[in-house]
Amino acid sequence: MTEGRQISPTEQYRALGISTFAFTICFAVWTIFSIIGIQIKTDLGLSDTQFGLLVATPVLSGSVSRMFLGILTERFGGRMVFPLQMLVTALAVWMLTTAQSYGMFLLAALGLGLAGGSFIIGVAYVTRWFKSNNQGTALGFFGVGNVGAALTNFAAPFLVVALGWEGTARVYAAVLAITAIAFYLVARPDPESERRRATGERHPSIAEQLAPLKNPQVWRFSVYYFFVFGAFVALASFLPRYYVGAYGLELTTAGVLAGLYSLPGSVFRVLGGWMSDKWGARMVIYLTFLVSLLVLFIMSYPGSRYIIQGINGPIEFNISVSLTLFVTFSIILGFVMSLGKAAVYKHIPHYYPDHVGSVGGLVGMIGGLGGFFLPIVFGVLLDVTGIWTTPFMLLFLLVAASTIWMHLAIRGIEKRRHPGLAMETYT
Repeated sequence: MTEGRQISPTEQYRALGISTFAFTICFAVWTIFSIIGIQIKTDLGLSDTQFGLLVATPVLSGSVSRMFLGILTERFGGRMVFPLQMLVTALAVWMLTTAQSYGMFLLAALGLGLAGGSFIIGVAYVTRWFKSNNQGTALGFFGVGNVGAALTNFAAPFLVVALGWEGTARVYAAVLAITAIAFYLVARPDPESERRRATGERHPSIAEQLAPLKNPQVWRFSVYYFFVFGAFVALASFLPRYYVGAYGLELTTAGVLAGLYSLPGSVFRVLGGWMSDKWGARMVIYLTFLVSLLVLFIMSYPGSRYIIQGINGPIEFNISVSLTLFVTFSIILGFVMSLGKAAVYKHIPHYYPDHVGSVGGLVGMIGGLGGFFLPIVFGVLLDVTGIWTTPFMLLFLLVAASTIWMHLAIRGIEKRRHPGLAMETYT
């Protein structure tokens, strides 16, 4: 919110810029296991299920932490909470290099996952600098920090080759600690924190902060985010492994191709925010789900050999998705998911301007849990079926169910609000 004193564009851009930079670094750290985890998998002789759990553990703690980090940010402001979160995470990343067993790696991964909680800190902080009609675009720009996943996919493989995975982790920890210090020096207290400090207004109680979570609408937003964000995180971690196993690529090549998915899934989030401001978040979410259904159907099709009894004897032919086609569709998927992520968070400050931290924290937590459970399920599916494309089959079913549920829910709401009208035009 921006009620109170006049906020200059310079203040807005400074808050948005330093928050986006910090979130980018945090997101790069959050997905580091997608690269160093492959070497750890080899060193420890992990199964696909164990590897999926290792990759997913930071996502679990990063998701769950969003609730309390959002509440803390509402109470104490992003300028205080963001640097503290980054420093604690940097210590956890450094501790990775001292781990000697699978259990120790899991424990360190829990601390590393706090990097994922940075998202709700930034959302709550940035929102307070912009008016409602510009919040979608601002949060879309902030969400470009998802490009940190692409940064890891592009750069980390080369760091691993040059420094080993331990050296790579140390570099990440040092960069994160430096970013924490820079954020505290550059950022300023947000207008809402300043207003409360000046007026002596008490902070809302925990019960007051959590009150909006009783609204079913909040949980519906969470379901949307389970796919557009949770599946995005899961695929950013899974795709390097998929390219290595399904197409026999080298790790560096696999990382670059996975980065091609993560990049549009990040940089076009600002476009999704702008589209949500202009045409409505609901339309953008519909677009995301429908395109995802088409793309995932093709990506999920396994390489198959068919034999047909023809007039002159058996006719044999093969159907498979080429590497070029698969990469192309992964880029399209990343693009529409970026639009959907921005659209979901456009809803939150519009409907709950005084509870962005708590509501956004819940939505982010549920979405992030998708990023936790999906890699585990991916690993189980691979172990059980032995078919590389089963994770994409699962995502297709998830999007289909979400699309049907969303449409039926909206139709039900519109029938109650405006009998005789099929759909509401305002989102």
